[in-house]
Amino acid sequence: MRIDKYLWCVRYYKTRNMVTEACKKNQITVNGQVAKASKEVFPTDKITFRKDQITQIITILDIPENRVGAKLVDRYRRNDTPPEVYQHLELLKLSKEHYRKNGTGRPTKKDRRDIDEFGNVIIEDEETDSLL
Repeated sequence: MRIDKYLWCVRYYKTRNMVTEACKKNQITVNGQVAKASKEVFPTDKITFRKDQITQIITILDIPENRVGAKLVDRYRRNDTPPEVYQHLELLKLSKEHYRKNGTGRPTKKDRRDIDEFGNVIIEDEETDSLL
């Protein structure tokens, strides 16, 4: 099966065209080699691709005949992506939400002063800890 069809069948990409575009940008590798969309894949092949700020690593277990349901995806692939990558992504999302809410616009002068003050408080605390 072609790699673009496989990644579409196991629901990593919404359309085959999106997989083809990723292949053109050299974002998808099979067994360490950059793959074109027409590359044939077989069981035990390792596919590495970058999607949503995560480098996904999957191993093909079996080839599906057609697009499969979300509950059946695990029969056809094994996810070898380290769990630390997902934890890092969650922390990144939380830090973005904590800093500024979406739609609030640019920081005001008061926001900037609060940010500067927050940075100074941390530096002053570290200096007083080193003096003790």
